[in-house]
Amino acid sequence: MTPASPVSPLPGQESPQQAPPTASATTHVDVLVIGGGPAGTTAATLLARKGWKVVLLEKGVHPRFHIGESLLPMNLPILQRLGVLDQVKAIGVHKPGADFPLQDNGDSVNVFRFDRALDPKFPHAYQVKREEFDHLLFRNAVDNGVDARMQVTVEKVEFGSDGRPATVHARSAAGEASTFAPRYLVDASGRDTFMGSKLKLKQKNALHQSAAIFSHFSGVTRREGADAGNITVERFPYGWMWLIPLRDDVMSVGAVCFPEYLKQRRGDNESFLMQTLEATPSVWSRMQDTRRVAPVHVTGNYSYTCKQMTGPGWVMVGDAFAFIDPVFSSGVYLGMNSGEHAASVVDGALRDPASERALQRAMEKRLRRGLKHFSWFIYRFTTPVMQRLFAEPRNDFQIEQAVISMLAGDVFDNRKVLRRLRLFRLIYAINAVQMAPAAFRGWLRRRRQVREAFGGDTLQAGNP
Repeated sequence: MTPASPVSPLPGQESPQQAPPTASATTHVDVLVIGGGPAGTTAATLLARKGWKVVLLEKGVHPRFHIGESLLPMNLPILQRLGVLDQVKAIGVHKPGADFPLQDNGDSVNVFRFDRALDPKFPHAYQVKREEFDHLLFRNAVDNGVDARMQVTVEKVEFGSDGRPATVHARSAAGEASTFAPRYLVDASGRDTFMGSKLKLKQKNALHQSAAIFSHFSGVTRREGADAGNITVERFPYGWMWLIPLRDDVMSVGAVCFPEYLKQRRGDNESFLMQTLEATPSVWSRMQDTRRVAPVHVTGNYSYTCKQMTGPGWVMVGDAFAFIDPVFSSGVYLGMNSGEHAASVVDGALRDPASERALQRAMEKRLRRGLKHFSWFIYRFTTPVMQRLFAEPRNDFQIEQAVISMLAGDVFDNRKVLRRLRLFRLIYAINAVQMAPAAFRGWLRRRRQVREAFGGDTLQAGNP
């Protein structure tokens, strides 16, 4: 067995005692989790609490830089159940809502506050540095009995005659090989999507494609008063920009762009990012006297999905299954939500193997439904029709409140929200007819972007 990589403690915590490695050639475990991000640590923690022997393998090292710093209110109940909500509060910036500046209207901003959602369970969320957040969740998994190991890369899976994962081969950064025989496999490998790649399930999103360029800065001007912690989502002619306030005077700033725009960049990535921000006055006015405090990253071919989420003895969660444009900050929530649901599926399947398929089908149906609602809005966010509707929000039939609920992440089980989101789609269609020429041009542009070939990921490979 490969010894676990040391897990550095959070501030104020002592390092845990690491169990000595055993001499067995193959380690038999109840559950093997691939990936130590929010989805993987959520699933691993909850399964360990249920009494299962869980090993988690993370190829990287915590803490590490990661994008996706804005949580949703619906993250908070999960964090509460994991027992880390107070710790997240301590490292986070209070986020009461989201700002959507109005184009062609000076400094006017529409603020969607989470406390106006339908049945708001939590009226706020938090903005977090992902290196701190992910590290906290990893440490919590260890504290809950997970055998969590860093710098261990899964290389191969072998299936038994029953079609279930029988043997998983991994290798540490030092080159030491290890072999595991899991009863169940949870793929939380993120954009690597281990099972999706091995089984050729990963496919480019046929409806949407975008690319992103981003970094961290200090000295960025924040909103005043109660809105200081809001995420700002600003449209521009080639996509949208984000400004996410973090602790210690750090602001995450980036642009999600049409691939055809990002392909135009010449020279270094920093210059292109600053040119992009400068072309939007409302954003550039907040960027005066700033200092970049992280590398500038570019990532392309942003959206993908896998043809299936589950199979005999395995399940994919989070970005391992699908990734969509992050305009509504849904990534971490979808990952943790699917990790929590996967823990219930795996627990049920291990206790009652005959129930496995029914549990998997229910999970996949539910998660695809939530993903579908987010996706519908995301695919149309940059269209003239959606721009009009966000610029002039109306609460007839509690539609605006339902949209805020969607922004908060309440898209899975709340029938009141789902009914009103379907009504919003009707309103969108009526407005699209009224704005037919502009709507058609927006649709054509979106279809053209899907066909654009774009790569250049500076964070990790493996895009479709």
